[in-house]
Amino acid sequence: MFEYEIHQIRSAELIQQAEAHRLARTASKARRAARRSGGQEAEGRVSTHRPRRHRAARTA
Repeated sequence: MFEYEIHQIRSAELIQQAEAHRLARTASKARRAARRSGGQEAEGRVSTHRPRRHRAARTA
């Protein structure tokens, strides 16, 4: 009987963890979608129109 109770508790914990993971994934998708549609907001993407500075690799 004791093992069954431990199993029930562990099962409930796993269900809670899965729900938290689902919620985090949904929030991350929403943030990503908001970034993609950022052109509609007042503050858009900042662009300086100059090439990135390429740095030399470190020498030993």
